[in-house]
Amino acid sequence: MKAIINGKIILKDTILTEQVILYDETIEQIIPKAIFQAKAGDIILDAQGKYVAAGFINLHIHGCSGYDTMDDTPEALAVIRQSMAECGVTSFLPTTMTYDFSTIYRSFEQIRAAMKIEGGAQIIGCHVEGPFISEEYKGAQSPKHIVAPDFSWLEPYQDIIKIVTIAPERMSNYDFVEECKKRNIVVSIGHSSATYDEAMQAISAGAAQITHLFNGMQPFHHRKPSVVGAALDTDVNCELIADNVHVHPAMQRLVYKIKGSDHLILITDSMRACMLPDGESELGGQVVIVKDQVAKLRNGTIAGSVLTMNEAIRKFQYNTGAPLPEVIKLVTVNPAKELGIYDLKGSIESGKQADLVLFDDTIEIFTTIVKGKKVYQRRPS
Repeated sequence: MKAIINGKIILKDTILTEQVILYDETIEQIIPKAIFQAKAGDIILDAQGKYVAAGFINLHIHGCSGYDTMDDTPEALAVIRQSMAECGVTSFLPTTMTYDFSTIYRSFEQIRAAMKIEGGAQIIGCHVEGPFISEEYKGAQSPKHIVAPDFSWLEPYQDIIKIVTIAPERMSNYDFVEECKKRNIVVSIGHSSATYDEAMQAISAGAAQITHLFNGMQPFHHRKPSVVGAALDTDVNCELIADNVHVHPAMQRLVYKIKGSDHLILITDSMRACMLPDGESELGGQVVIVKDQVAKLRNGTIAGSVLTMNEAIRKFQYNTGAPLPEVIKLVTVNPAKELGIYDLKGSIESGKQADLVLFDDTIEIFTTIVKGKKVYQRRPS
């Protein structure tokens, strides 16, 4: 048996102290420290007063540490999954971009193979961010291969696709959404010039998420509410890049007040330059310049982020003043529920996978555990 002692255990709405987490590959139970008795052969992890939370889940990440999901090599995903563990992420969706389908399919093959491999954060599927998007709001994606949503392109890989981003104004009907719903694939509205009415129609048809709220869509206007208005007027889940570059701290506070903690999901949308020094990088086949940890194309368009998940948590909590359990919910409970895996992941409960992370008051990560195995341990300073 393995045990974590002397930790501040973050549950869905509270923080426990003087308790012990017993686990192996799954979480066995949480018991009072006063009745815990270690046995010979037990592996004891002393949290030394640090927080213990369910492992973070990142639904939208292109790359980090010099590698990208679209790199056609097993090494890329191997490095990304280990880097994710260093940031407290225990599960994630490598995210593809707008390319020709042969290139996208090669990425799908790499992702499918990597899902069977242990080590670092667990790959639990993929997020398809392109090519079913709007050219007007393509952001840092290349317009060359943008096409209208067509499920036949995705059908061979329906087993690994968990989220697909679409511009609903590109659809003549909602058959695409229906096909995704049948296969439990989350349809997310993003990189879209859709009006409020178009977005509401897509949501009524089954679209359940907004890709990086505010970014890649028409600005909110009191006479033209756009996708943003539909997002705030319904209970769809909203991705948020809390790096203070993509979304101003004041807007983070407003969204938190409107949506609460049940329908927000923090993501990183990070690119290969994440966790590297400033300099020249690449995203979607385009040159990106990172300066002062802000990534932009040569024309000034913001290009993904260099945000890590623990930094997103730190900034969002500081910006909103939200209680720590509520902020942790945005990277654990909410993404797990959206993907339909809350029975396995997303909280510290008996029977769930032992995906755990230990961090201090500044959200610096010290230990990351995936299915009961330690995959990252911070070196002593």
